[in-house]
Amino acid sequence: MHVSDDCGGCPLIDNAPKNGRREFLRELGLAAAAVAALGATAGAMPVHMIKAIAERDEMVTYPFPTADGVYIDSKKEVIVARAAGQVYAFMLACPHQNTALRWNAKDQKFQCPKHHSQYKPDGTFIDGRATRSMDRFAVKHDGANLVVNLDKVFEEDRDAAGWKSASVPG
Repeated sequence: MHVSDDCGGCPLIDNAPKNGRREFLRELGLAAAAVAALGATAGAMPVHMIKAIAERDEMVTYPFPTADGVYIDSKKEVIVARAAGQVYAFMLACPHQNTALRWNAKDQKFQCPKHHSQYKPDGTFIDGRATRSMDRFAVKHDGANLVVNLDKVFEEDRDAAGWKSASVPG
C-alpha cells in the first residue's frame, strides 16, 4: 500500500494492515463476523442501552374477544384468535418460511398460501410442509383487553410447556 507523505500521523493509515488490500479485506471480514456473532446492536451501543433493550417487553393491547373468531393485525404481525374457550395470540408468519398466514373461516383453519401448511384455530399443525405449530406470543387478560407481549414468543418444538401455557381462558 502506498501512503503519501501528507497522511503521516493519520490514525487510519497508521493502523491500516501493512499487506495491502487482501489483508484489509480479510480483517474487515473478521470484524464483520465478530459483530454478527455479538449481534448487530451489541457492538454499536453502550452497555446500559443494550441492557435496557434486552429487558424491555413490547406490549400491544387488543379488545378481549367475546366470541370465537380471528382478528389479524398485519402492522404488528399478530393474529388474535378465540376458539374452544381459549384466547391466543400468534405470529402472523408461517413457521415454515415466514409467509403471512390466512384464516379460512369456512374451514375454520389457518393456511399458508405459499406451501399450504394448515393449522387448527389453536395454532396446532395439521398438514403441509411446516414442521411445527404456529408460534404463540405470551398473553394476559387485563379487564376488557388482551395484552400481548411481542418479545415473548413460544415455539412448540423448543418450549412445549411455554407454548401450551400461552393462552388465557376466554
